[in-house]
Amino acid sequence: MLACVARAEAQDHYGIGRTATPAEIAGWSIDIGARDGSGLPPGSGSVSHGREVFEQQCAACHGDKGQGGVGDKLVGGQGTLGTSNPVRTVGSYWPYAPTLFDYIRRAMPQNAPQSLSNDEVYAVSAYILNLNGLLPADATLDAKTLAAIKMPNHDHFVADPRPDVKKPDCMSNCK
Repeated sequence: MLACVARAEAQDHYGIGRTATPAEIAGWSIDIGARDGSGLPPGSGSVSHGREVFEQQCAACHGDKGQGGVGDKLVGGQGTLGTSNPVRTVGSYWPYAPTLFDYIRRAMPQNAPQSLSNDEVYAVSAYILNLNGLLPADATLDAKTLAAIKMPNHDHFVADPRPDVKKPDCMSNCK
């Protein structure tokens, strides 16, 4: 609420800026529930389509099979987290599969974030999960199937004991 009031006062005081429209806010309100996949959009993507998109958009940084390069290694590392040389990859470290979709959609490819369609993001997610042995080669991902995947490191994270804090609704509270 305080940030909303400060923003409203700054707009009035300096006479610059404007309140974001609901459509503009909706365009950036793309949060995905890590544990349950809430907020995953409609669409789907197959492992085979993901391989094609990955080759075109991802391999230059992450290697042709996700083995790493300029960008992070995405595959392997299972069984290394308890060693002196842990390898943190999607398949060894990430606790929830929906976070893969969320990260790819928001941040990849690095030179053009948010440029992939939802179907392409599902497809690339499917391909990366396949490379990690978590999906068969003939699989297709959508919101339901992605949220149902239990990642290998799922049970090794500690839940945050703090209660969820509801963020203020700036559209209704900042007048």
